Amino acid sequence: MAAPVSSPNQTSANQAVTRNYTGPLMIVITLFFTFGFVTNMNDILIPHLKRACELTDFQSSLVQFAFFGAYFLMSIPAGNILNRIGYKNGIVLGLGICAVGAFLFLPAAMTRQYPFFLLALAVLASGVTLLQVAANPYVSVLGPAHKAASRLSLMGAFNSLAGTLSPIIGGMLLLSGVDYTAEQLANMPAAQKENFLNAEAGLVILPYAIIGAVLLVLAFIAKATKMPNIESLQDEHTPVEAASGKTSALQFRHLVLGIVAIFVYVGAEVGVGSFIIRYGQDLHITDLSSFSNWLFSLGQSSSLGGFTEQIGSKFVACYWGGSMIGRFIGIPWLTKINDAKALRIVCAVAMVLVVASVALTGETALWLMVLVGVCNSVMWPIIFPLAIKGLGIYTKQGSSYLIMAIVGGALIPPLMGLISDASHIQFAYLVPALCYLYLLYYGWSGYKQRG
Repeated sequence: MAAPVSSPNQTSANQAVTRNYTGPLMIVITLFFTFGFVTNMNDILIPHLKRACELTDFQSSLVQFAFFGAYFLMSIPAGNILNRIGYKNGIVLGLGICAVGAFLFLPAAMTRQYPFFLLALAVLASGVTLLQVAANPYVSVLGPAHKAASRLSLMGAFNSLAGTLSPIIGGMLLLSGVDYTAEQLANMPAAQKENFLNAEAGLVILPYAIIGAVLLVLAFIAKATKMPNIESLQDEHTPVEAASGKTSALQFRHLVLGIVAIFVYVGAEVGVGSFIIRYGQDLHITDLSSFSNWLFSLGQSSSLGGFTEQIGSKFVACYWGGSMIGRFIGIPWLTKINDAKALRIVCAVAMVLVVASVALTGETALWLMVLVGVCNSVMWPIIFPLAIKGLGIYTKQGSSYLIMAIVGGALIPPLMGLISDASHIQFAYLVPALCYLYLLYYGWSGYKQRG
């Protein structure tokens, strides 16, 4: 990490210690919570829309394509928008765009047209992208500079908490508990089938209407809250020395390989979570273990029976909850171990878990896949710094490329869907295994700076 640069702006940073940033900090915490909630709701939308709109695995995976594709398309425009209207107005605008996307789910549900759902997701994700680009810099100025890392960890904790709660709440609201198979639906009388599918599609109206209303309220609160003008503050951690002999960030080999690493990491993380319910269905789990019954019934002794979509939503919550737990464990762990070595360890474990899960059957296979979430938790904070290390004045340019690589979450789940439709869902999970193999290579050699 670069040493702070002494400047008049350092005085401003020191004065931040005495300022009360409670209001702005609460807004930013809420934003990070919102990111996690709406993003992980997609894992419930996939099986829900698969049934309501009668989709294949590939078609249902386009939920992630529409959502994460917006990161790729909107990252650079979002930066330009913020430069023109400022960060605070960018947050307000981002919340407004998110609200529009949420409200678009209402006509989508009424028409039961899948492209309309994808449009709503794309608009919602465009707002989230703008919020992400605007909110992250605020974390560094809402208090003393030496505590910025702690504040960022706090934001990540709320993001992970929301990501854990989202599948549980989404499962209760969107998954009706009536798990008709494709064959059962095909054999239904036409009128009964149409009524059932319309009712299924209509289940999204209440949760997304609430999400839209909450987002609008947040927009008004953000507009009315006095927030620091970070445009006038110098980033004291920005490198000022040019990298010798380089004219572009893409001339750094470790950055280019790091862009691929972010691409496959996000794709694997999203892909594993996206198909957990589908994976559980294909394992034909007729009776849950006593541990799962205890965990999912909040300590009650009553049996929940076999695997259903609602039970699957709890496995999804455990997957993202594992990521949250891993984040808390990983923060002190990463201070005691070399970053590249840590990346090799978690990627090797993740790859073994996926391969072992694919090779096994029953509930054990499902839990092994869920445990991959713990490994995912520390990959981003390791890969990102390794990829931008030594870029000098090209650090910001390199960072923007890494953010755009989040598009991996848009492309790898559809690839898994194609493989599942052509063969078997278990074979589709070999794609994340290959992603972790590449990340293992990056932690072994790819991160090293050469030339």
